[in-house]
Amino acid sequence: MGYQQYGISPQLVERIKKKLKNPAIKERVKKLIENVDKHDLQDKAKVHKLVKSYGSILNEKLTATEEEQITKFVLAQKIDPSNTFHLIKLWSMFR
Repeated sequence: MGYQQYGISPQLVERIKKKLKNPAIKERVKKLIENVDKHDLQDKAKVHKLVKSYGSILNEKLTATEEEQITKFVLAQKIDPSNTFHLIKLWSMFR
């Protein structure tokens, strides 16, 4: 899987996926990203802030290394949230 290349553990991904099944947590995460655009997702500082915020919402104690790995992964994906193909590609990575 793509995220593993960045040192992100499958166990962390599975924990996060499980937590996102909680509707209240999912809604909090959705609110955090509702105004995020592709330019925000290419700004390292903004992505890092989002990662820290997600960690807090999900009650995940991310290490500085994990935060950096996730930030690098997001930046490398060049995600455009308004592009359906990008969203499908991400979805398939984490199904």
